[in-house]
Amino acid sequence: MMIKNAEYVTSITTKKLFEGTAPEIAIAGRSNVGKSSFINMLTNRKKLARSSSEPGRTRMLNYFKINGDFFIVDLPGYGYAKVTDRERESWKGLIEYYLRESKNLKFLFLIVDLRHEPSDLDLQLAEYLKYYNIPFVIVATKADKLSKEAGKRAAAVVASSFGISADELILASSLTGTGREEVLKAISDRI
Repeated sequence: MMIKNAEYVTSITTKKLFEGTAPEIAIAGRSNVGKSSFINMLTNRKKLARSSSEPGRTRMLNYFKINGDFFIVDLPGYGYAKVTDRERESWKGLIEYYLRESKNLKFLFLIVDLRHEPSDLDLQLAEYLKYYNIPFVIVATKADKLSKEAGKRAAAVVASSFGISADELILASSLTGTGREEVLKAISDRI
């Protein structure tokens, strides 16, 4: 698969869904995991998704149309400590609403940071997805930040935490483009 065209379409802040019939692929992960950089790397567009040095900037459902065929939906980041409990619950509610109600969701990329063990929230989201039979692929970003040997050890820890084999984990780096082809293949295999 090649991504030839990618464009921002809309952002939704309330419990409603974008009306359409095109397939959707969701991107979920902690606030500081690099979801926006991942989207930019995937689409070969440096500023398609806004990335920030301040975690927790994605506070809505952001829809990006890809090749005119399907959407990537960037979900609000979770786990960011510097927001009110009310705001955190609002984001959680928006994520859960989207995951339960979207008829166009084909699967989700669960983004984690390779350098850290998955958080309780990462593991809870994986269990939620399994419970509701929502297919997902785990992508460990920031692979460029570790040596090859340290990366192998970290991948084994991350995979084990989710109960999958290291072969099922996609290692990615928005800086080097590592993992891009594997992610594109995961998309083309599922939509």
